[in-house]
Amino acid sequence: MVRASAVSSSWRHFVIMNGLSKQLCIRMFPEVASIAHVIEVYDRIEPLQIRYEASMEWSCLERENRVYAFLARGFTSFMRKDCILESIVASSTDNYPQEAIHNTLQPGDRIDQRASYWSSEGAVDPTVPETLVYKLTANLCVITEIHIHPFQAYFQFGFPIYSAKAVRFRLGHLKPTYEFENDIKNVTSPALRFINENVVWTYTSPSFPMAHESRLQKFKLPEPALCIGGYLQIELLDRVQKQEMDEKYYICVCHVQVVGRPLSPAYDVDIIDPKGKCTLKYYPDAEHCCSPIKSEGEASSSPSRFRSFTASIRGWEQMILNTLLGGGVVVGDDDDEDSDDDGIVGVV
Repeated sequence: MVRASAVSSSWRHFVIMNGLSKQLCIRMFPEVASIAHVIEVYDRIEPLQIRYEASMEWSCLERENRVYAFLARGFTSFMRKDCILESIVASSTDNYPQEAIHNTLQPGDRIDQRASYWSSEGAVDPTVPETLVYKLTANLCVITEIHIHPFQAYFQFGFPIYSAKAVRFRLGHLKPTYEFENDIKNVTSPALRFINENVVWTYTSPSFPMAHESRLQKFKLPEPALCIGGYLQIELLDRVQKQEMDEKYYICVCHVQVVGRPLSPAYDVDIIDPKGKCTLKYYPDAEHCCSPIKSEGEASSSPSRFRSFTASIRGWEQMILNTLLGGGVVVGDDDDEDSDDDGIVGVV
């Protein structure tokens, strides 16, 4: 659709007026529907231009079309990458800082001849869950897999593996700054309380069984998930291994990876209300891997030849709208019936 609109002014007008680039993004990731505003941020000073009111409205539609078209391309031009920026907090830690969550960012189970892992506190009840919270490398990330390596205590008798029975994942964002900026000055509780009170989880995966094995276990999401806000929670469900020393159950993890694609530096988001409505910021000057879309000035040297087919392509338009928007969408005047039998049987 975008490529066709680059060589035909009538197609371009049709795509922009119907917001097809945004609708495509929403079809790919329904979370995009939470985007309330779109802005472009340049690293240069733009000259002041005086425009008519009607052209300002068209300019906004053009901007949205351009931004969402690049966003859709970013979704499909996928590059596997570890998306964890830093560890935030664990629900409990047995021995801090020796067994803290930051150890899970290092591959392997040893650093400088010492064991490297996170350990929960012990629990008599094996059903007590644990959580690990991480900040992702960007506020806008497409996540496909999470990898977790349970820790095997090679220094204990029998080499026990402290895995969980199952694991579940959540993605989310902080509440808008104005929601907690005044209260944060008075917060004396640990980071866990802050996360519990100020992070909104907008995506929850199904639970996945975890093998009682010391290896990097890969948990692939049913569908790629778009994280708007940049926070990940790993929920470790049910304990398997009891420590012989104190007869309590523990969960230990030596490494975590989050596989996906950060959409920075080309894109960023600002959360503007507690329900997750946000402003999408696009940085055209930023280096990103989206191929540039032809501008109108780069269109075919004879765009007028396409205009003569305006009546005959109405069937194409309706078919594509039905495909992208799920059917039931009618565009055009009631007198379009004359063009129903133009012999167009499909779109390649």
